[in-house]
Amino acid sequence: MSGVAVMGRQGLSDLGGAGGAGDGAGGGGRDQLKHSDGPWLRAAGGAESLHTLLGPVKTELESAHELVVTGTAGLEALAELGAVRESWQRRIEAARCECGSLAGKLRAVARVQNLTDETVKSSFAAVASRTGGQ
Repeated sequence: MSGVAVMGRQGLSDLGGAGGAGDGAGGGGRDQLKHSDGPWLRAAGGAESLHTLLGPVKTELESAHELVVTGTAGLEALAELGAVRESWQRRIEAARCECGSLAGKLRAVARVQNLTDETVKSSFAAVASRTGGQ
């Protein structure tokens, strides 16, 4: 779902708020382009949830590694196991940071689109008032 819906046919005069020949249903209703920030905000919430869920994973991985080291002291594979653990810790932290950053960016998109919608609507309203809504 894109978060944008077009309702009926729309003309430039319809965006200005003045009545005109472009009214749908015999002049009773207005055709409108409607933006929904719902998909953006749901995606931001999902990214925030992932950020939160990944928070304790690094500590849990460290604890599990300590248990493995205790039970396998003296094995040569411990050096490789440590390198693998460090690699996973870096990846988990990178994913966590990306999710945290993404949540804010997705919310910003919703805000900017709402501002843009209002700016475009008001610019058409100014044109419609000068032309009498035609």
